[in-house]
Amino acid sequence: MTSSALKGLGGVVFFLLAWELFIDSAVIHFEYLPPPSKICIAWLSLVQQQKYWLEISHTLFAAVLGWLIASFIGIVLGAALAISKRFRQFSLTTIEVLRPLPGVAFAPVGLLLFGFSLNMELTVICLPTLWPILMNTMAGILNLSKKLEEVVNILHLTPTEAIRKIYFPAAATSVLVGLRISLSLAVVMAVVAEMIGNPEGLGYAIVREQQAMNPNDMFAYIFTVGCIGICINYLLSQLAIYILPGQFLRKDIAQTI
Repeated sequence: MTSSALKGLGGVVFFLLAWELFIDSAVIHFEYLPPPSKICIAWLSLVQQQKYWLEISHTLFAAVLGWLIASFIGIVLGAALAISKRFRQFSLTTIEVLRPLPGVAFAPVGLLLFGFSLNMELTVICLPTLWPILMNTMAGILNLSKKLEEVVNILHLTPTEAIRKIYFPAAATSVLVGLRISLSLAVVMAVVAEMIGNPEGLGYAIVREQQAMNPNDMFAYIFTVGCIGICINYLLSQLAIYILPGQFLRKDIAQTI
């Protein structure tokens, strides 16, 4: 584990200890805010229940499926927008209109079309997770060296061959950044969708425990969502480093959000 990671872990431990101390000493008092020790006990109880793992599997399945759909659409459209100037001119305004729309706003649409179902979740997940992938793919190809365009012209490659053999491999780092952002976002949107309109998964479990006035289990589920997000982000980062050793660097990704 790196020094920066250890420092970050130290900050988390300090925060939890401070939380425990303030609650136990009554410096901070909220009727439904339990100390971390009680949340940990509740979590240890949950991990022994089958429904807990079924809820996790449902959320992960919805998030990954939505992410895969958004990834395919985002990479294909992003590459097409980068390659075709005319397509880009006719499409960018529409994209800029749609991109700021929150995925949650499509939950009522998903409910009307699909009811309480996985399809409703995918409606909420796919749209917001699409944009980081699409924009990073387009930007990664557009920012490539002009020399690559000369290579494409010299080899007389078709647009499809140029994307597959030249543009996409050269822009892979930027695409992976978009994929990494989108996967974490997909987990968040899956939980939100379950809170709003699907009686399954971790999101529904959080709302269920909140309505049952069971804050220990509610915070244990929130802790679970946080751990899943951290693990997914770490695994995808390691995969990117494995695929592109020495090339996957931190980038300024604010423009993709």
